[in-house]
Amino acid sequence: MISSTDPTTANPIYFHDYHPTPSDLRAEVLAGLGRPRKQLSPKLFYDAEGSKLFDAICELPEYYPTRTEIAILREHGAEMARRLGREALLVELGSGSSLKIRVLLEALQPAVYMPVDISSEHLQLSAQALAATFPKLEVHAVCADYSTPFELPVDDHSHPRAAFFPGSSIGNFEPAEAEQLLRRVGTILGPEGRLLIGVDLIKDRARLERAYNDAAGVTAAFNMNLLSRINRELDGKFDLARFRHEAFFNAEQGRIEMHLLSTCDQDVDVAGETFRFREGETIHTECSHKYSVEGFHALAGRAGFQPEQVWTDPEQLFSVHCLVHRP
Repeated sequence: MISSTDPTTANPIYFHDYHPTPSDLRAEVLAGLGRPRKQLSPKLFYDAEGSKLFDAICELPEYYPTRTEIAILREHGAEMARRLGREALLVELGSGSSLKIRVLLEALQPAVYMPVDISSEHLQLSAQALAATFPKLEVHAVCADYSTPFELPVDDHSHPRAAFFPGSSIGNFEPAEAEQLLRRVGTILGPEGRLLIGVDLIKDRARLERAYNDAAGVTAAFNMNLLSRINRELDGKFDLARFRHEAFFNAEQGRIEMHLLSTCDQDVDVAGETFRFREGETIHTECSHKYSVEGFHALAGRAGFQPEQVWTDPEQLFSVHCLVHRP
């Protein structure tokens, strides 16, 4: 672990680098395309272009999750702060939208803020910006993969422990994986630690599918950019004109699925290997599980969390839950 401070800010910023293992793009892509049902990890979306496209998705009129969660945080931030406990040690899993965490920090005023992210550069820039905005806040930025076990670098039990996991990122995990992740979060928080987590709700199919098939085609470009990235970085020979974006709600699994569909029989070379595609065959690129409030509470309960409070928007599109760890 490496820890350092940033002397340019009024309050110290400590950087703790757990050196998360970088993904081997070539190995992951070749393994995924070699499966009987081709599949690629959604984390491969986020090269520089993919990250820009996702930011654009969050501004789309069809994409309700980001603006709805922010509205819930703004409306109920004071009550959330009372639940989590002021002067807390606050861990944020995935240092994402700075707007969301700013809303929570203003209401909560924690003693210590600990963002956790796998991207060192993004993490440091975000931590520095927040430290400048909140000059009394002690910031410990942790470069780690929160989907794998890790320990907090500060063994401080003088403050109540709380965690923030926004964006319905829990939905990108299969339910069994989500349960395992929540168990690890519970271990970090300890007994009576509290978790504030955003969860997208099951709703009518049309509303869900519009959110992933926007009229401007930004989500389609985001999905197709995965093939462009493979072409750029792995000498891939994907002809993007022979693939199309497909996203639909799988009611049986309770999830949105995103795919890249081959429009014809074709062979594609990637990193020196050749992969056969049949017409209509897809590459499964992402799942986004949706929950009912009761269904998510059941999942959290299996992981040792009890629900304390849930907040939703008037249309019941999205939910933010306060859970207490009571294993």
